[in-house]
Amino acid sequence: MLKSKPIVCYLFTNFDQRKSFLNFFKNYKKFKSGFNHDLIICYKLMERKKILKYENLIKNTKHYAFIDPSNENDWDFGSYNRVSKNFKNRVILFMNSHSYPITILWLKKFMKHFKHKTIIASSGSYESTTKQVKLKWPFNIVSFLKKKIKAKKSFANYPNPHLNTSSFMIKSNDFLKFINERKFLSKYETWKIESGFNSLTNFFKRKGYDLLVVNSDGRKFKLNNWMKSETYHYKYQSKCIISDKHSRKYLKFNKVEREKSQKAVWGV
Repeated sequence: MLKSKPIVCYLFTNFDQRKSFLNFFKNYKKFKSGFNHDLIICYKLMERKKILKYENLIKNTKHYAFIDPSNENDWDFGSYNRVSKNFKNRVILFMNSHSYPITILWLKKFMKHFKHKTIIASSGSYESTTKQVKLKWPFNIVSFLKKKIKAKKSFANYPNPHLNTSSFMIKSNDFLKFINERKFLSKYETWKIESGFNSLTNFFKRKGYDLLVVNSDGRKFKLNNWMKSETYHYKYQSKCIISDKHSRKYLKFNKVEREKSQKAVWGV
């Protein structure tokens, strides 16, 4: 089996496009990690014939294929739970299908700051889901109020600090303590895991863990300084270490849209 090195776990599902898979490996090869590790590709809800086609695309890249045994769509966290069970006592950098490194020595920069009772992500946010519930045309007041009440029960008002889980590093045993056989039957449940009252961030915050964001300079930023990392929806995100679909969307915004998004995420 795999030796005790950090694991980079890339999740790829049957719902994802071939382009995402190729983008990850193109950037994985282009930007050297700088740290010895095991690469695991977690295939989710995919037939073996289809998996073999993707495996042939990366046959020259050293990796381990983990075929998620679950037949239900329990989202990213369900797969991360099973990976953690299979690779206990390991440090794992989880990356979803839309994520890929965009700077050299990316894993070395994570490992430089990883220690006991630490969670590291490539970005964080103060945004609250309660702000995202808006009255839209055609107006339906009853539906709007129901969604607003539901959000208020699940998410804190702004500021609502949380690590973005598109890419984050954690010890597998710590993740298992947090996940504790939770079920993920809807996308809404995964939002709660990321930024709800009982989110991954809040769970480990209560236990006194360091919740860090690391940027391309290799600097670490604690919760009260995440914005200054310049990794997510702030200025030009020029120090982003791992790209995801939300950070790429921000880069396509015009000036007005960027300022609006920055205000929603950081309040400035």
